[in-house]
Amino acid sequence: MEKLVALTKRRGFIFQSSELYGGVNGAWDYGPLGVELKRNVKDAWWKAMVRDREDVVGLDSAILMHPMVWRASGHVANFADPMIDCKKCKKRYRVDEIQPDYEETGIVPTQCPDPKCKGELTPARKFNLMFETVLGPVADSANKTFLRPETAQGIFANFINVTNSTRIKVPFGIAQVGKSFRNEINPRNFTFRSREFEQMEMEFFCKPGSDDQWFEYWVEERKKWYASLGIKMEKLRFRAHDKEKLSHYSKATTDVEYQFPFGWGELEGIANRTDFDLRAHQIGMRSVGRWKGEELQDFQLVDEDPEFAGGKLSYFDEEEKRRYIPYVIEPAAGADRATLAFLCDAYDEDDAGGEVRVVLRLHPRLAPVKAAILPLVKKEGMPERARKLYDALKKRWPVVYDESAAVGRRYRRQDEIGTPFCFTIDGDTMKDGTVTMRERDSMKQERVSEDAVVRLVEERLEG
Repeated sequence: MEKLVALTKRRGFIFQSSELYGGVNGAWDYGPLGVELKRNVKDAWWKAMVRDREDVVGLDSAILMHPMVWRASGHVANFADPMIDCKKCKKRYRVDEIQPDYEETGIVPTQCPDPKCKGELTPARKFNLMFETVLGPVADSANKTFLRPETAQGIFANFINVTNSTRIKVPFGIAQVGKSFRNEINPRNFTFRSREFEQMEMEFFCKPGSDDQWFEYWVEERKKWYASLGIKMEKLRFRAHDKEKLSHYSKATTDVEYQFPFGWGELEGIANRTDFDLRAHQIGMRSVGRWKGEELQDFQLVDEDPEFAGGKLSYFDEEEKRRYIPYVIEPAAGADRATLAFLCDAYDEDDAGGEVRVVLRLHPRLAPVKAAILPLVKKEGMPERARKLYDALKKRWPVVYDESAAVGRRYRRQDEIGTPFCFTIDGDTMKDGTVTMRERDSMKQERVSEDAVVRLVEERLEG
C-alpha cells in the first residue's frame, strides 16, 4: 500500500487536500491523471447503469436540501456512530472498529487499543456524522440544514418529478453520481474512508412482490460490471448481511467487498430498501407544515396508517389498475473506493531485463492515458511525423507525446501510469509508413500501418 500511495503522488493521481498548509485529514485532491481515472470509473458505471439500458434515467440533485428531508429519512435520529476517546493519548475511535460485536453486546472496551498507550477509555457516546450548515445569513435553528451524507435521498425526493416528466413506468431506476459528506470519526486507509467523497447510486423502483427477484438480478449485474473491467475476482466477494444485522430500512443487503492491502473493505452495498423511503417522505410531506424551526431531534413526524398506499409518492399502475408505493432496490457504490480498488488491483511489479518494472495493469477503458506517441529521435522528421499521429489520436482520446530520454525509459514512464499502448515512430516509419506498437502488459512489439493506428486503438478500447 505504501508503494501505491507513493506512486499516486509522484505521478499525479492523488494528493492530500491542502497539503501546502499541512493537509486536511479525510479529504483528497485528484491530480491530472487521477481525475481522468476517476472520471473513467464514473463513466463506465454510468454507461452500464444508464446509457446501455432503457429502464434507468439520470438525475443530478442538489447537495443542499430542506432539513426535513433528513428528518424524514431517519438520518437525524439514526445516522450516528458510537465514539470513544483515550484519556491518556487523546486518540479517538469508533467503538465498533475496536469492538466488532458492540452493537449486539453493548460491551465497551476499557483500554486504549494502541499497544504503546493502553490508557483508559471514555464511555461511548453517539456522534452524528452529518455536517451542519446554515441557509442564509442568520445562523439559527430555523435555517439549519446539512450537507447531504448520501445522494439517495435526492432521488427519492424527485420520484414524482421524474414520473410526471417522463413516460417511464415501474419497474425503472433513477441513477446519479455526486458528492456526499460524512464527518467520519476516524478517516483512514488513504481514500477508502474520507469525509468528502463521491457516490454512484441507483434507486430501482419495482412492484411489491417482485423485489426479491430484482434484488438478485442487481447483485448479479454488479458482479458482471466489476468482472468486465478486469478486477481480480478472487479479490472480490459478495457478502450477504445476516437478518439480525440489517439496517432499519433494509429487507436484504449484500455488500461488494474487495481485498485491499489493509484487508477486506466495502465497495458498494446492494439493498432491498422496501418502500421505507418513499413512505417516510410521504409522511414527512404531511408534517412539514407543522415544523417551525424547532431543533430537529425534538420534532415528531405526523404518523399515518401503515397500510396507506395513496398520496403524492405513490404510483398508479395502469395495467393492474391499482395504486401502490413501489419497493426499491439500491446498488450504491463509492466512486473513490472503486477507483482505489482498481488502482490496487492493477499495481504490479515484474522483472523486465534485470530491473524491476512498476506497471499499472488498468483495463484500457479505465486507463487515464490511452496511448503514448514516441519519436525515436528528435531529428530526421520523426517528431513532425509523430505529432501528426498524436493530433489524430488526440481528437478521440487522452494521449501523450513524449520525446525526452531513451525510448526504454519512456516506456517505463507509461507503464507506471497504466498507458496500454505506445507507438514509436522510427526510421522505418519514414520509409514504409509503419510504426512500432508496444503493448503494456506483454511488452510485445509489432509493426503496424501508421494509417491503422486510430482503428486499432478504437478496437482495443471499445471491443
